[in-house]
Amino acid sequence: MAVLEAYKGVYYLWKYLPSLAASIIFMILFLLITCLHICRIYKYRTWFCIYFALGCFFRLTAIPTGEVIGYASRAAAYNNTASIPIYILQAAFLVTAPAFYAASLYMTLSRTMHALHATHLSPIRVSRLTKIFVIGDMLSLNIQGGASSLASHPKTAQVGSDLVVAGLIVQLLLLGVFFVTAVVFQVRFVRESRGESLVPWRKTLGMVYGVCGLIFARSVFRVVEYVQGADGFCLRHEWTLYVFDAVPMLVVAMLFWVWWPGFVVEADERGEEAVELNRRQRIGIRK
Repeated sequence: MAVLEAYKGVYYLWKYLPSLAASIIFMILFLLITCLHICRIYKYRTWFCIYFALGCFFRLTAIPTGEVIGYASRAAAYNNTASIPIYILQAAFLVTAPAFYAASLYMTLSRTMHALHATHLSPIRVSRLTKIFVIGDMLSLNIQGGASSLASHPKTAQVGSDLVVAGLIVQLLLLGVFFVTAVVFQVRFVRESRGESLVPWRKTLGMVYGVCGLIFARSVFRVVEYVQGADGFCLRHEWTLYVFDAVPMLVVAMLFWVWWPGFVVEADERGEEAVELNRRQRIGIRK
């Protein structure tokens, strides 16, 4: 039977035994949604959504168990809770996955503006919009990814935790500015055109707001978790990980799949009329 072990017999990396059952359930769910995303990306050539699929994959490897990298790492941790490499692997993938979700979200807004022929209504120049947010997102990703390994080692735990918090705060600021940008654009677009367009922009922006809100809430949870420290409530109770991180991120992946922004490629390349024609002919994608 598995028991909680200490690193070098002194430092406990885990405050609980990772749940094997919960890991298996979320492994299957994220694996399924990852496959669904990849199929749609390939079928409708929405290559900019590949970042979202990567986010699902990293999420898949971050709530681990089974044979796939991170899942195997957490499953292995069930019987080897004193292993630093295993702990680092699952921690790094888990904390950075939403950055890839956010990258696809930023590009979705930019392409929606182009599809509506309303780039002039963006409070930030569209040519810079995606670059600003994606570069900022990658900065946040690198800070979090590098700091996660430091936070997992007893000698550098505090420095690593502080850096992870810094990376998460960068992500929160980006999401906040992005949300305001989307709202301002929508208000201006409705005023100018009364919202009339063949492009199904309302559902897409609704999805953008929902996903943005869930990622924001999840990042707030992560900030609280790292600020509390190794002996805080969150790191001592595994259920908080699933309730405030795993479940919201699964909902994010499902929302993005249900309201797939594939029309933005059609509208950019063939005009709004093609979107309406394709919507009537196509079965299987909800817009």
